[in-house]
Amino acid sequence: MRYEIFGGNLPAVTVDLENGEAIYTQSGGMTWMSAGINMETNMKGGLMRGLGRMLSGDSLFMATYSATANGQSITFASTFPGNIVALDVSQGPYVCQKSAFLCAQPNVELKMAVTKGIKSGLFGGEGFLLQELSGSGMAFLEIDGSVKEVDLAPGEKLKVDTGNVAAFEQRVTYSVEMVKGFKNILFGGEGLFLTTVEGPGKVWLQTMTASGLASRLTPFMPFKKNDD
Repeated sequence: MRYEIFGGNLPAVTVDLENGEAIYTQSGGMTWMSAGINMETNMKGGLMRGLGRMLSGDSLFMATYSATANGQSITFASTFPGNIVALDVSQGPYVCQKSAFLCAQPNVELKMAVTKGIKSGLFGGEGFLLQELSGSGMAFLEIDGSVKEVDLAPGEKLKVDTGNVAAFEQRVTYSVEMVKGFKNILFGGEGLFLTTVEGPGKVWLQTMTASGLASRLTPFMPFKKNDD
């Protein structure tokens, strides 16, 4: 399987498939494809696995696209300005933020992951439920804004504003701590909590979050007053 990521800050990925090769995505995730590709929609893993995907930001049903001839291609576009990251899942497993999954080869398993610790779930920026990718094959994630890959050494820590951790290797330790200092809490502008990731392992950081962008745009959005 070959692929090309293109589109700059409004990215998409085109995947080239030979006869018999396949890739799956959430329902409605395909943008365009060659004529020699068949689509099959199912729950992929059963009802409980499908419900878990729904809770972690994806759809109950998944669509699998299979090539019926050589030289076929299919394109998936990101739903938000940012970047698409390609992962070789055989090097994982990986944990990623809700709704990060874009598409993957059939041997990649997508399931719900539960955040460890109450503070991480309540204040980590992503809630208690994340996504986990395991198995083998290529998977593609959509990341908000620009992306920075950091390879943490054993014991190395990085403190990140909540919500800006997009994905990490499962072996990376993920926790949340309160900002220290009364003035820092009141006037620092970073909120009460920071996420701490500790190596060894790779972490993918994003410069933007969908919720953060929405909050910045809200004051400029027109609204209609209700007439009593």
